[in-house]
Amino acid sequence: MRPSILLTNDDGVSSVGLWAAYEALTPLADVTVVAPATQQSAVGRSISIFEPLRASQITINGLPAWSVAGKPTDAVIIGLYALKLAPTLIVSGINIGENLSTESIMTSGTVGAALEGSNQGTKGIAFSLQVEDQGDKFDDPRTIGKSFDEAKNVVRDVVSRVLEHGFSPHTDVINVNIPSVVKGGYEITRLGPKLFHTGVEKRLDPRGRPYFWINGPLYDDAEEGTDVHAIRKGNVSITPITLDCTSYAAMEDTKKVFRN
Repeated sequence: MRPSILLTNDDGVSSVGLWAAYEALTPLADVTVVAPATQQSAVGRSISIFEPLRASQITINGLPAWSVAGKPTDAVIIGLYALKLAPTLIVSGINIGENLSTESIMTSGTVGAALEGSNQGTKGIAFSLQVEDQGDKFDDPRTIGKSFDEAKNVVRDVVSRVLEHGFSPHTDVINVNIPSVVKGGYEITRLGPKLFHTGVEKRLDPRGRPYFWINGPLYDDAEEGTDVHAIRKGNVSITPITLDCTSYAAMEDTKKVFRN
């Protein structure tokens, strides 16, 4: 039997990145698209528990999909429990914009969807494509002019390898970041500490009342071995991620502080 894949994202069901991933994956598996109806970037693993969810069957470019009026995690849960899909794995992406460092994976809806799938028992792979102009992240994801040809080759190769060899028992999600121009090969990386120099810009509305924009430029680079550095070199960054956030190295010191 062919493997099956639940394909989702956080840029919305109409995103060209999502459908580039669909094209890459259909030679390998039976693919079902279950994705947010609208742009849901930077929502992390937030979940809709205070409002009902609607899921609609739609057709995009002549292909069937499920559009979920919620978050990426909602789409995964709807796919697994309402649509009763039993996928071999979950693929999230291709996201428009890189998802690097501990900072980014904690807020990324792309990675959040894969983490939620793994939390529910189906491991996942998150794919993100670097953009040279950060403004591209805020353009209409249905019409972005960026080429996904190299990214599709990476998606197809990475997923085919995982389908053949499986996940490491110590890995819940594989986070894959693809440089805008691939100059090297795969690099197995750890998470960098930061991606953005976080800042806040204060502005005044027409009535003179303040409002704020969270902003900040990207870090130029990070240490050798990190995902941030790999992308800067033009390598495809592959980072194994675990759901377990326990700091085992701190267990003994913490016991000393809280000794009865």
